[in-house]
Order: sequence, then C-alpha cells, then structure tokens
Amino acid sequence: MIRPPSWLRRLGSSLMLGGQSISSIARGRIGFNDLMQELLEAGPGSFLIVLITSLAAGTVFNIQVAAELSKQGASAAVGGLLALGLSREIAPLLTATLLTGKVATAYTAQLATMKVTEQIDAITMLRTDPVDYLVVPRVLAMLVMAPVQCLLFFVLAIWSGQLSSTLLYGLPPAVFWTSVRTWMEPSDLPAMLLKAIVFGLLIAVLACGWGLTTRGGPKEVGTSTTSAVVMILVCVALADVVLTAFLFGD
Repeated sequence: MIRPPSWLRRLGSSLMLGGQSISSIARGRIGFNDLMQELLEAGPGSFLIVLITSLAAGTVFNIQVAAELSKQGASAAVGGLLALGLSREIAPLLTATLLTGKVATAYTAQLATMKVTEQIDAITMLRTDPVDYLVVPRVLAMLVMAPVQCLLFFVLAIWSGQLSSTLLYGLPPAVFWTSVRTWMEPSDLPAMLLKAIVFGLLIAVLACGWGLTTRGGPKEVGTSTTSAVVMILVCVALADVVLTAFLFGD
C-alpha cells in the first residue's frame, strides 16, 4: 500500500486539529490567561514590523502609481488605485506573510519543542487536552489579531501613500482622499477583514499542526518550523485566489 507523503498526512492532521479547536471555541473551552498571553504575542509583539512594512509598502506602491498616472494626466486617481490595491490584495496578503514570519514560526517551534521533549505526553497524562490547552488560545488569538493587524496595515499604508503623493508630486490631500472615497466600494473593507480572518486561521492551525506532529529529536524542530512556513505561504496563496474570485469575481 502506497503511503501518502508526510506533508499530506500532516496537512490532514492539522485540518482535523483546526476543526477540534473551532469546536472547543464554540463550546467556550477557552483558557483566558493563556489567551491573553497569545494575544500579546500576536498583537503588540508584532506591531512594529507591521508598522514599518506598511509605511514602506504604501510609499513605494504610491510612488510607482503616482509617477505613471502623473505622466498620463490622471494624478487625481492615485488615491483610489492605492486604496483598492491595499484593501483587496496588498494589506491582507502582506499582513499574513508578516504574521507567518513572526508568529507562526514561534508557534511551531514552541509546540515542536514540547513534542520532542515529551511535554505534550506529560500534559495528556495529567488529563488535560493539549488542543484546549495549547492550540485553542493560539487559534483564537490569531482570529482576533489578524484582522486588527490588517486594518492597522491598511490605515498606515494609505496615510503614507497620501503623504508621499503630496510631498513628491504636489497632489493636494483633498484630491487624494476624494479619490479614495470615490473608488472604494462599501464592501471592500469587510472583504479585506474576511481575508485576514481566513489567513489568520490558516496560519494558526497549520503552525500548531506542524508543531504537534513533529517526530524525532531537537533537530526536527527547525525542520518542522521551516516546512510549516512553506506550507502556510502556499495555503494562504491558494486561499487568496479562491477568496478573490469569490469576493470580487463577476
């Protein structure tokens, strides 16, 4: 009998783990002390990198757009194009990438270390469910903080875009913000936050799943962390395609 590849088995285990976590959250089996700790790691602990990246992304993207539109005499559309690009694609995708590098690696490394040092077995022997104790707080923290981080990214990036277009190309702020209001649809921000929630769920579930399915010694912790990041980025990219087609396809 042909065995499926290890990544596919781990993906299946991670999805089952995610379903169990959502079920536990729905039943209110949440350790609030653990949740607060994970919220701090997924939130304030990641704000600085989101801040720096959002300011840079908004400025660079806007320089490219403003330079080309100014040549075409359509500089009044700069704000609208930037807002659409950020809300529909750049903000949720870049936020997910940043959280994968900052938070998912920590989740996988922590749980993989606990697995190879048999701490998970000790927790089970104490009649504590490892999923409720270790996974649920991490999943819930990402469900809460991923859209918050995404919204922060969007606000800072659009502000840096307006500032750069005014300072570099002399575009009046009123023209920029009028363009933003004209081009954006009322559904764009909810769609952006929905993407962020789905990406946050994928990040937490896959990171925890890869950590808990680690086998071997301490050397495997690094291997699991690396493979978890790769799998998360692939799944986020595929989910982005599906969500974009569903939310914005004609």
